[in-house]
Amino acid sequence: MLRRSLLTGTAAAAFLPRPSLAQGGASVLRYVPQSDLTVVDPVLTTAYITRTHGLMIWDQLYGLDAELRPQPQMVEGHGVEEDGKRWTFRLRDGLRFHDGEPVRGRDCVASIRRWAQRDSLGQALMARMDEISAPDDRSFVIRLKRPYGAMLDTLAKVGPPALLIMPERLAQTEATRAITEIVGSGPFRWKGDERVVGARVVYEKFAGYRPREGGSLSSWAAGPKRAHFDRVEWHVMPDPGTATSALSNGEVDWWENPTNDLLPVLERNRQVATQLATPLGTMGTGIFNHLHPPFDKAAVRRVVLEAMSQEDSMIAAAGTDPSLYKTGVGIFTPNTPMANGASMEAITRRRDHEASKRALAAAGYRGERVILMIPSDQPVLAALGEVCLDTLRRIGMNVEPAVSDWGTLVQRRASKAPPEQGGWNMFNTTWAGLDMINPVVQQVLRCNGERGFFGWPDIPRIEQLREAWLDAPDLEAQKKAAAEIQAVAMQEVPYVPTGQYLYKTAYRRRLADVPKGLFVFWDVRAA
Repeated sequence: MLRRSLLTGTAAAAFLPRPSLAQGGASVLRYVPQSDLTVVDPVLTTAYITRTHGLMIWDQLYGLDAELRPQPQMVEGHGVEEDGKRWTFRLRDGLRFHDGEPVRGRDCVASIRRWAQRDSLGQALMARMDEISAPDDRSFVIRLKRPYGAMLDTLAKVGPPALLIMPERLAQTEATRAITEIVGSGPFRWKGDERVVGARVVYEKFAGYRPREGGSLSSWAAGPKRAHFDRVEWHVMPDPGTATSALSNGEVDWWENPTNDLLPVLERNRQVATQLATPLGTMGTGIFNHLHPPFDKAAVRRVVLEAMSQEDSMIAAAGTDPSLYKTGVGIFTPNTPMANGASMEAITRRRDHEASKRALAAAGYRGERVILMIPSDQPVLAALGEVCLDTLRRIGMNVEPAVSDWGTLVQRRASKAPPEQGGWNMFNTTWAGLDMINPVVQQVLRCNGERGFFGWPDIPRIEQLREAWLDAPDLEAQKKAAAEIQAVAMQEVPYVPTGQYLYKTAYRRRLADVPKGLFVFWDVRAA
C-alpha cells in the first residue's frame, strides 16, 4: 500500500478510538513511538525505544540536564574524600519502588554493577573501582583505585543503556539475561497485562512517585518529573501514512518521529504543532560485523568507508533541504568540543566506484555473500539501508538484503553466528547526537571485542586512546586524544559515519510543555 493513499485517515480510524486525552474519567496520552517495544529490559539493548520505555519506569541517581550537566535526581547529595578516591552518596528520603518497597543503597549498588557490565562508561568506572558498598539503607559508597573525574557523568548516563535503579533482587540477574519482573522506581508503572505485541504498550501513573523538589518543569532527564496523565498508551504504527492520518484526525496526541517528507502535510493542519526533537541532531552509522568475512578485514571496511556517500545517505534520511542535514561529519557530533577534522579525506574525497572495485579485490574480498539487515518499519533506517545496499553492489559486493521489522533486527544483531547460520554482516542505525559527543559515551566506538557493541570490533589502539581521554587533565588534552581516536578510526573503521540530520516531533496543540531533547512523558499536559 502506498504511503500517500493512507492520508485520508481510513487506516488509522479502524483501530483507534476518539477523542484521546480523556476517556472514562482517566486522562490518557496516546503516543506513536518510533517502533514496537520488543526488549523491555533496559540493560540488554541500546535500542532507543527501550531507553524511552526505561526512563518512564525507572528513575536515575543523577539526571542530565539540557546543558549536559549531571544534576542530583534520586540522590540527595554526595561527598568526596581521600583525594577523590572515596565517594559517598545519600539517597532522598521517601523513594519507593512500584511494589511499595523503599529504594535502598544496596539496590543502587546492584543496579550499578549490572548496568556497568553492558555500558562503556560503566566499564570505565569498574576498571577504576576498588569497592562499591551500601553501609546503610540511605547511602552507598564507591571507593576508587585512582581519581575518576567522570563520576557524575557516569551515574547520569542517559544514552542507551541508561543507568536506571531497580530492586536488588532484579539487578542481581545476569546482565546477559532478561529480568523476569518489571518493578520500577520512576513516575510510571508498566502495564504488562495490557501489552499487545506489535500494536500497543501501556503505562499508568505511579501515585507513590516522589518528584524532586524545585522548579515547575524538568530539564531533559533532570528535575521533578511530574506525571500529568493517568495513562500513557503507545500505539505502534509502522506505516508513516497511518500515523499521519491518526495525528491529523486527533486519534493520537503525539508522534515521535514523522519523516521529513511528511512534515508539510502535518504543518498545514492548524491543530498540529511540530518542534525540533533535539538540537544535537541524529548521527547515522553503518555497523560492521567484525567477526566474519569480509568485514573482519580493516582494508575491506576502509574501502566501504571511502565508497559511501554521506550526501546520498542524508538526503535519503532527511530529504533535500540542506538545512536539515550535514555532511563531512566525522565520528563526533558536529559543533561539540570533540568534533575535529583528523583524517577526514576518507569521507570528503570524491567517490569513484570503479576504483573502489579494484581496491576491494586488492583488500582481500573474494566474493563472500554479505547479509545486510534492513528494517522495514523505520523509514529513515530503511532509507539508509537502501543507500548502503546500492553502494555495496556498485563496488562489486555480493549483497543479500535481510528485510525485517526493527524488533527482529535488534534480536538478530545479538547473534555471533556466521551469516549463513542466522548471523549477519552489516546494518545501519542512528544515534542521538547526545550519545556521540565523546569517545566514552559512544557505544559504536567500543572496540574491546566480546565486550564491545554489536559487531564486536577489537581495536586495542582505540581502547588505549579512550583510556587516555578519560585520564586527560583538561579539555585540550581531551581534544588531542579525540583527534587521535578519529585518525585511527578512519584507518581501522570500526563503523562508517554516514552524516548528521535533524528531525522534528509532532503533536496536537491540545498538549502543552512537550519535553525537548529526550522523548519522556513527564511535564507534558493537556493545554
